[in-house]
Amino acid sequence: MAVEKENKVFEWHFLRRLFKFVKPYKWVFHGCGFVTFLLAVFAVVRAYLVKYAFDYSIVEPDMDALYNYTLVMLGFLLMESILQFLFSYYAGWLGQMVIKDIRLDLKKHLLKFQISYFDNTPIGTLVTRVISDIEAIAAVFSQGVLTFIGDLSKIVLIVGFMFYTDWKLTLTCLVVFPLLLVATKFFQKFMKASFEDERTAISKLNTFVQEHIQGMNIIQIFNREEAELDKFKDINAEHRDATIRSIWYFSIFLPIIEIFSAIALGLLVWQGGIMVAVGADIILGDIILFILLINMLFRPVRQLADRINTIQRGVVASKRVFNLLDYNGAEKIMDGAIDNDQALIGRISFSNVWFAYTEENWILKGVSFELKPGEMVAIVGATGAGKSSILSLITRFYDYQKGEILIDGIPIENYSQAYLRRQVAIVMQDVFLFSNSVMDNVNIQQKLDEQTILAAAKEIGIEEFINSLPAKFNYNVGERGAMLSTGQRQLLAFLRTYVSNPSVLILDEATSSIDTETEKLIQKATEVLTKNRTSIVVAHRLSTIRNADKILVMDQGQVVEVGTHEELLNNGEYYAKLYEIQFSKDAVV
Repeated sequence: MAVEKENKVFEWHFLRRLFKFVKPYKWVFHGCGFVTFLLAVFAVVRAYLVKYAFDYSIVEPDMDALYNYTLVMLGFLLMESILQFLFSYYAGWLGQMVIKDIRLDLKKHLLKFQISYFDNTPIGTLVTRVISDIEAIAAVFSQGVLTFIGDLSKIVLIVGFMFYTDWKLTLTCLVVFPLLLVATKFFQKFMKASFEDERTAISKLNTFVQEHIQGMNIIQIFNREEAELDKFKDINAEHRDATIRSIWYFSIFLPIIEIFSAIALGLLVWQGGIMVAVGADIILGDIILFILLINMLFRPVRQLADRINTIQRGVVASKRVFNLLDYNGAEKIMDGAIDNDQALIGRISFSNVWFAYTEENWILKGVSFELKPGEMVAIVGATGAGKSSILSLITRFYDYQKGEILIDGIPIENYSQAYLRRQVAIVMQDVFLFSNSVMDNVNIQQKLDEQTILAAAKEIGIEEFINSLPAKFNYNVGERGAMLSTGQRQLLAFLRTYVSNPSVLILDEATSSIDTETEKLIQKATEVLTKNRTSIVVAHRLSTIRNADKILVMDQGQVVEVGTHEELLNNGEYYAKLYEIQFSKDAVV
C-alpha cells in the first residue's frame, strides 16, 4: 500500500510539473476549460428541450410549439459546433506550444552534458525522449486533461439535474456507479503497466533501428542480415505484445461500461413503469429526459476511461522526459566564469594530471608537460597510451580527477566552455559533417561571406578542391559527409577550423588513412594553420612530425620521453623503436 501511494504521489508530481509549462498560455487553458463547461451546459439544456417538446408539443400536439422547439435546438447545436471547433483548435494549439517549450528545454539541457553521457547512452533512447515521448505529452492537453475536465463537468451537471428532476429515479439509475468506479480503478492499474512496457519497447526499437542503419555496412560485410532481422523481430514483437495488452484491457473495459449503461437503462424503465402503474406523479417527458441523460451520462464516463489512458500515457512519457531534465550528476560539466573577446596566449601546462573514464581505471597517470605559446608539440604512442584523452581534457569534453591543467596560468575549469571552444579548435581523424551544403558545414561558428571563405581556402591550398565540387560551396555533402572521401572531409575540417581563427589548434591523427595527394594538401594546410599558433598534433605517421618543436612519447598513460625528432632518434629508446618499426613497414610497402 505504501509503495502504491508513493507511486500515485509520484505521478501527480510529474503532472504538476507539466502544468508549469502551461503558465505562459494559461489564458488558453482557462478559455478551453470554460468552453468545455459551456458544452456540458448546452448538452443538458438540449435534453431538457427534448423533454419539453414531448410534453407540450407531441403528447398534446402543437405544431407551432414543435417548430419553435426545433429551431431553438438547432440554434444550440450550431453554437455547440462552434464551441467544439474552438475547443479542438485551441486545445491542440496549447498541447503543441507546451511540447515545443519542453523539447527546447530538453535540447538546451542535453547540450550541456559531458561527452561521456553520450558515450554511455544509446542515440535511439535520446531520440525517443526528444521526439515520441514529448509527442505523447501533447495529447495530455489536446485529448486528456481539458477533455477530462469537460467530461467531468458534464457528469456533475447531468447527475445534479437528474436529482433536481426526480431523485428516486436518479438513485435507481446510479446504483451501478460504485461498481463502475471499482472496475475503472482495477483496469487503470493494469493499463498503466502496459503503457510503461510500451514506452520501453519503443525506446528499444528506436535504438536498434538507429544503430543498425548506421552500421549497415558492417551487417552486410559479415552477412548478418538474417541474424539482425531475427533480433529486430524479437524487439518488434515485444512492442506489439505491450501494445496489444493495453488494447486488450481497454477492449474489456468498454463492454463493461456498456453493460452498466444497459443495466441503468433497464432499471430506469423498470422503476418508471412501477411509478406509472401506482399512479405516481411522472410524465412521458421525464422518462424520455432520463433516457437521454443516462446515454449522455455514460458517454462521458466511457470517454473518461479513454482520457485517463491518454493522461497515463503522457505521465509515463513525462517521467522519462523529466528524469532526463533532472539529470545532473558527474556527467554535466560545471561552467567557468571567464568569457571575453580576448584571444588566448596559448601557454598550456599539465601538472601531475590523472584521468579515468571510469573510477580508478586510470588512462592518464601523473602526466606533466608544458606547451609554450606558438609551439608545435606532437604526441605519439601506441593505441591506448592516452593521446586522445589529453586532447579531450584540453577541450573539456571530460574533466580530470587529480592534478591541474592551466591555460595561460589559469585553471582550465575557470574558463567558460563557450570561450574555451572559441579559442581551441580540433580536427579529428573521423570528421563529422552535417547533411547540408559545404558552406553550412564550413561556416559553422562564424557567419562569413562566400568570398572570405574562398580566400581562406586559397590560403591553405584547397581552393582547387572546392571548385572541383559540382556546386562548389552549395554542394550537399550528404549524411555525415557520405558524398565525399575521407580525405575530402578532412580538407573541409581544416577549412572549417581555419576560418574560426583559433588560438590553440589540435590535430588528432588528421593525416591517417588518406591518399598521398590529399596528404600533401593536408600538410600544406597544416603549415598554414599551425603558423604562430600553439599546436598539438597526435601523429599516426611519425614522418609528418619531423618539424615539431617538441615530441611527447606516451606509453600506458605516462609521458616516457620528450624531445625533438633528432634527439629522440639519437636516444635510441621508445620513440626510436616506434620509428624503426614504422619505417620498416613503409619500406616493405
